[in-house]
Amino acid sequence: MSNTADVIIIGAGVIGAAVAFELAKTGKKTLTVDRNSQVGHGSTAGSCACIRMHYSTFDGTAFAWEGFHYWRDWPEYLELSGDTPLSRFVQTGCLVMKSESNGFLVNHMENSRRLDCPYEDWSAETIAERLPLYNLESFTPPRAADDPLFGKSNGKRITGGVYWPNGGYVTDPALSAQNLADAARAYGAQFRMGVEVDQILTKAGCVSGVRLVGGEELHAPVVVNVAGPASCKINAMADVLDDMTITTRALRQEVVHVPAPEGYDFEKDGMMVSDSDISLYCRPEHGNHILIGSEDPECDPHQWVEDDKVYNREFTEQWTTQAMRYGQRVPSLGIPQKTRGIVDLYDASTDWLPIYDKSSLPGYYMACGSSGNQYKNAPIAGKLMASLVEYCESGNDHDTRPLQFNLPYINHTIDAGFYSRKRPINMESSFSVIG
Repeated sequence: MSNTADVIIIGAGVIGAAVAFELAKTGKKTLTVDRNSQVGHGSTAGSCACIRMHYSTFDGTAFAWEGFHYWRDWPEYLELSGDTPLSRFVQTGCLVMKSESNGFLVNHMENSRRLDCPYEDWSAETIAERLPLYNLESFTPPRAADDPLFGKSNGKRITGGVYWPNGGYVTDPALSAQNLADAARAYGAQFRMGVEVDQILTKAGCVSGVRLVGGEELHAPVVVNVAGPASCKINAMADVLDDMTITTRALRQEVVHVPAPEGYDFEKDGMMVSDSDISLYCRPEHGNHILIGSEDPECDPHQWVEDDKVYNREFTEQWTTQAMRYGQRVPSLGIPQKTRGIVDLYDASTDWLPIYDKSSLPGYYMACGSSGNQYKNAPIAGKLMASLVEYCESGNDHDTRPLQFNLPYINHTIDAGFYSRKRPINMESSFSVIG
């Protein structure tokens, strides 16, 4: 395998593999490096792989609505042979409970309306009909299990929700990254697994490649950091942090898997639900289980991790808190003694929106801060990064004249400066994710 390329990509998760695929399709010779032994075996493997369209920002909504179409048309997008095992998109729909904290979804509905993204405004009666196991009492504000008021209704009720029928989830997130890598290889992309970057190389003030642990050097005039929870360390190696108003950190998360209540087929009749009243999201999981994640309320303290290779991988009391909080909504839920689920890391940015951008080091690019909120956008994020590399390497200044990027399925153009490393903190962000 050659130690030179047109582009070196650091990270073989779902977005890194999508970047490789989209760059390879433009004729670039790409080389992707990852410290894991297999493609997709970093934080992508721990993703809940939720596909949703609702966002609090208009640009975020447009990007996610565009992203849905690639999962819907997954085999056609990949162009792989018919005998290749593929990940599968399950379209359950996504219900979001209206609450004061999300502005009763007025902005979300308006964003979808402007983009012709289908949604349905559901009454409480419709929710009860579609999810008969749900108790629609209100419990906000969300509380930890040791709070004396935990489990007590505030005397109000959920008034309704908004249902996006095109929402759902992908069955095997690691396989989806492997699908993208296979598609990239068909265009000549190369992957080096089980190797770790130790240094970003520069020459004459520009990036020139990477040095691996052990001393081997790989050379390219373009390097793209898609290292997930390790992205902040890679950016520090590249010495590009000084002009960034938005940075990234690794955040530990726990996701609960519990059996559906006896007699109810949640895998068949359930759906993805975002419930800010109890600050949890859930979706069906195979084997008639329910996957439950936190939407990061104040009662769930953030667990920032300094070293993305060394952190507590065991379940804590947070597992029990999430399971019991969901039990407020589903009183028939049984909470097993044996804990099951996922402990993994997010690559979280300052305002929980991703960075898709160039950097202060010519030739060095970033697709960072994406964990928990961008799995669904991996294909279109790959297209954006490929276009950004071409735009900047052709001599354009993305900082002063941002790339105007067309979303081909929905025929809408976004200002890619929305994802700038230099942006002000976006106060329209929900500062939470459905991971």
